[in-house]
Amino acid sequence: MKKIVLATNNRNKAVEIKQLLEGWDIEVLTLQDYPGLEMPGEDRPDFAGNAAKKAEAVASYTGLPAMADDSGLEVDALGGRPGVRSARYAGENSSDRENNELLLKELAGLPPEERGARFRCAVAMAVPGKETRVVEGSCPGRIAEKPDGEGGFGYDPVFIYEPEGITFARMSSEAKNRVSHRGKALQKARKLLKELL
Repeated sequence: MKKIVLATNNRNKAVEIKQLLEGWDIEVLTLQDYPGLEMPGEDRPDFAGNAAKKAEAVASYTGLPAMADDSGLEVDALGGRPGVRSARYAGENSSDRENNELLLKELAGLPPEERGARFRCAVAMAVPGKETRVVEGSCPGRIAEKPDGEGGFGYDPVFIYEPEGITFARMSSEAKNRVSHRGKALQKARKLLKELL
């Protein structure tokens, strides 16, 4: 059985990615299987650069194919922020709740038509001895006026997927995976995996 290492400690991300690779004869490992591995900082200006940097670090350390993603929320009224700082928007160790609260505070008073946003995701595949490849996906929507729903993680409770008229936090994981930025990027990554593995 082939092995692949997901360059993440985020359990939610790992679960989403494992769901999308179900049915493949691949053993999926995560950083929890490599406690000695120190991840590089996310200091690149875009999602693709951060994803590639993480995947290459993990492939180099483990000698195995590695997959990394970097994703976040871009809000039009904020000039694309929080962007690559999405996970740390309210501060270095901020919680999802703190990030959402800051975002809603910054958008307070804006009408729905000025709350446009998109989730973006870059997935990088690094295989020792081969060139790193990156694919991307995005999902447009808008920011709600208050959190709604218990599912998902991150900005899901405040991100309205407009074709459904509900937040990602109100969608089932299967429905969300079909339309989300990560779902779209991972569908492309599945094709890449076939080529690279």
